[in-house]
Amino acid sequence: MLGFVLLLLAGCGGATRDAPRSEHSKQPYRVASLGDREPLATGITCADGAGSSIRETSYAAVVRHVAVAYAQPGRDRLHGRYGRIDQNGYPTVFGVVDVRTDGDCKPTWYRMQLPVAPNGSTGWVAARAVRTYRVVSRIFVKLSTRRLVVFRFRRPVFRARVAIGAPQTPTPVGRYFVNERFLISDPNGPFGVAALGISAHSDVLKDWVQGGPIALHGTDDPASIGSAASHGCIRLANNDMRRLFALAPAGTPVSIVR
Repeated sequence: MLGFVLLLLAGCGGATRDAPRSEHSKQPYRVASLGDREPLATGITCADGAGSSIRETSYAAVVRHVAVAYAQPGRDRLHGRYGRIDQNGYPTVFGVVDVRTDGDCKPTWYRMQLPVAPNGSTGWVAARAVRTYRVVSRIFVKLSTRRLVVFRFRRPVFRARVAIGAPQTPTPVGRYFVNERFLISDPNGPFGVAALGISAHSDVLKDWVQGGPIALHGTDDPASIGSAASHGCIRLANNDMRRLFALAPAGTPVSIVR
């Protein structure tokens, strides 16, 4: 059974007493499934990865029990240990960006995009520590036009207007991935009906809960859509957020550009 806890998407809100919460929300949420994805029976192969790097297909991974990220395979620990469940109660998800294989073309190490600050952090994780799967969706956000587009199999399937970060708390540009999926029990709050946590963190909210993580989420302020009004998160109208949620499994790449 999925439990209810207090929302801790700190770049948009949170639930601790001492650190600031940008949307001042304590909306209960429900941990959602990883979403529609394509499990791999044997992991990423040389053929999938075009030799040694992931190029044409997107992959994600979930931690089996414990995973340790290194600067180089097997040495120079970089970001410590990652458990099966993260601090918000969601399965720990990584975005796969590279793979090393053995002589039989079986994966031995993956270089992962990690859901931590600073943005763009990566580390090498042993293949045995994770389960990998394909992701066919991609999210593209253009801040200057306040537009979001979802691609599946490289074809646009959904478009929406969004609200972005205010000038003093801008939405960080870069390449990220969906690392958490939450359904909101009461839509009459700043996160609306659902939230997709992504691996981005605010560049300015350093002292906020969990370092100011960024999310795509619904809203109880539909008039703000199309404006620069948030603390860095990307807001969608609730009906649009429902559609986005269905199209974006955990591990979905998210590109945010100016």
